[in-house]
Amino acid sequence: MSEVKHEVLLQAKGIYKNFETSKKDQAVHALTNVDLTLYRGETLALVGESGCGKSTFANATLGFVKPRSGEIYFNGQPLYAEKKTVQEARLHMQKIFQDPASSLNPRFTVREAVCEPMRIRGGFDKNEVEQKAREMITAVGLTGKDLDRYTSQFSGGQQQRISIARALILNPEYIVCDEPVSALDVSVHAQILNLLMEMQEKTQTTYLFISHNLAAVKKLCSRLAIMYLGKVVEYGDAAKIFANPVHPYTKALLSAVLT
Repeated sequence: MSEVKHEVLLQAKGIYKNFETSKKDQAVHALTNVDLTLYRGETLALVGESGCGKSTFANATLGFVKPRSGEIYFNGQPLYAEKKTVQEARLHMQKIFQDPASSLNPRFTVREAVCEPMRIRGGFDKNEVEQKAREMITAVGLTGKDLDRYTSQFSGGQQQRISIARALILNPEYIVCDEPVSALDVSVHAQILNLLMEMQEKTQTTYLFISHNLAAVKKLCSRLAIMYLGKVVEYGDAAKIFANPVHPYTKALLSAVLT
C-alpha cells in the first residue's frame, strides 16, 4: 500500500439514491445518507453483500448515476453542479471491470483496446499513441509483440492486465476497481493485486476497490467501508476494523470469511 497524503480527492456527503419499481409509490432505497471520503493516492475498499449499494455508489462517483440528494465533490468541485462539471471530472476517472473478457471488444487488437481512451479523448498524434501503448503494455507485464494480437487470444489474467493498461493510459486520478479479481483463477489473484499496487506506487492514482474478497481487501486497502442495505455501517482504518469490528454485520461478515 502506498503512503497516503491526506489530500481529499473525492468526497460524498449525505448521498441518497432511490430506484423506482413497477409498483406504484414503491422504490428501492439503494443509498441512504452515505458519507465517504477518498484521499489522493489511497485505496478505499467498499465491502458488502450483493445488492447493498456498492456499485450504485461507485457509479455515482463516476458521474453515471445522479444522487436524489446529497453532493459528491471531486477535486473540491461539486460533481453534479452542471453537465460540464461531470464531463470535466470524467476526464480524470476510469473503471476496471469485474469480467475482463466482457469489458474488452474481442475484435480489437490489444493496441486498439489499450489506446481507445486516447482515441476518444483526441489530440494525440500517431507516434504518441504508439509510444504510450508500448509503455503501458510493458508496465503491466506484456510485450510490444502482444499489441498486434486480439484481446480474445489471451487468458483471463492477461485480459485483466490489458484492462488495467487501458484504465491507466491517460493517467487518471481516480479508478473504480469493481471486483477486479473475482472472475479470475485464484492462481492469478495475487499477480493482479500486486500489479494494482505497483501501478499505484508509480502513478499515485486513487482506487475505490469494490470486493467480496476480504483477503484481497486486507492486502490492498488502507481504509475500509462496510455497506449494508444501502448504508455505511462501519468505516475507517482497515487494519483496525479487521482486528476489532464493531458493527454486528461486520462481525458476521469477517467471521464467515476469515476463519
